[in-house]
Amino acid sequence: MSPTIARDGPFRLFFFSREEPRIHVHVAHPDGEAKFWLTPEVHLAVNIGLSAAQLRQAQTVVETPLREIEDAWRRHFER
Repeated sequence: MSPTIARDGPFRLFFFSREEPRIHVHVAHPDGEAKFWLTPEVHLAVNIGLSAAQLRQAQTVVETPLREIEDAWRRHFER
């Protein structure tokens, strides 16, 4: 299961269920995918196929609704 948390243009933010416990979010784009750690600060964990410009955009897409992403994580994983 990988619930979609948000969409922003070509980006889709989602979690994989039953994945590692450290809080993070995946960002899918038609050109590839990235994974960002959310704590202690937002930073790139994995990049597959995204350009530097797309990664900057993806990070902004993650940072803008950061509180909502963290709340969605807790609702999904801490039930």
